[in-house]
Amino acid sequence: MKMNLQIQSQSLSTHFPLPLFPPKPKFIHAKPRRPFKLCCSLSAVSVPQTTTNHKPFPAEVSRTIMELSSMGTLSTLAQDGWPLGVGVRFAVDAEGTPVLRLPHPSLDNRSTLHVQLEQCGLRTPQCTIQGSLNKLADATILRRFGSVWKERFGEEADVDNLYIVDVQRVLQMEDFNEDGLWVTSSDYKNANPDPLRDFAEEFVNEINTYNGEDVLRFCNVFVDLDFQVSEAKMIWVDHLGFDLRIYSPQNSVFDVRIPFPREVTDEKGAKSSFNGMSQLAWEVEKNFQARDFEKVKQLKRITYSGML
Repeated sequence: MKMNLQIQSQSLSTHFPLPLFPPKPKFIHAKPRRPFKLCCSLSAVSVPQTTTNHKPFPAEVSRTIMELSSMGTLSTLAQDGWPLGVGVRFAVDAEGTPVLRLPHPSLDNRSTLHVQLEQCGLRTPQCTIQGSLNKLADATILRRFGSVWKERFGEEADVDNLYIVDVQRVLQMEDFNEDGLWVTSSDYKNANPDPLRDFAEEFVNEINTYNGEDVLRFCNVFVDLDFQVSEAKMIWVDHLGFDLRIYSPQNSVFDVRIPFPREVTDEKGAKSSFNGMSQLAWEVEKNFQARDFEKVKQLKRITYSGML
């Protein structure tokens, strides 16, 4: 079933130089990690994993969703021929293969596993895995996936009830009411989940709580806008940059992607890059330094605001 894509975009090209300068007085510190809080059913096109606009590939996003989640909706065909979806718990192995514990087998092994991740109440990316629901029989494989289950949930799995979804393709969607992109099985299995995933939510919440002025300044300095921003919030952060939700005085809503000066791989690098960009934006705004970078030009108009 085809869902209409409700966005409006232009072109994007930007990288911000990171000069040497004294740190701005207001900055963020690394904090100890804490458990990630999670929430956890369309025309689409396949996307090649060859280009990027400073965003993770759909395969990487799907792997991140699956790594951070532990609940989803498994849909199969029931005996009467109707599709039936039930809530399930799952874990994933190093290639993103879902393992489930099911009390009763399905007569038809064709299945989908739908999983979604709420990002700070502003966006809900999701992925739907199509594949064969297979019962594990080999003793070695059973032990391996039993270990995966125990590591995820801290409990022994009844090996007689363990199944895997043999991934054939994945539909990745950025949010509700948007078109999806098909990801091949090989791209999904070879992709890496985002290295910042375990502290991304805490990072975003801290920025929105204590660095609201910086977020607004980023909009004015780094983004090419023809309106005054009335409010701005960070949506999510990953190893290539972060997404902002911005509001205009006319109540229009947009998302914008701002890349880091360079790829980061850990919490320390993300906070260091944010602090450097904050200092640069402040110096440009105060005319202490000339702007020598190209502004972000791509805006994505948001017409669905059910999470707000």
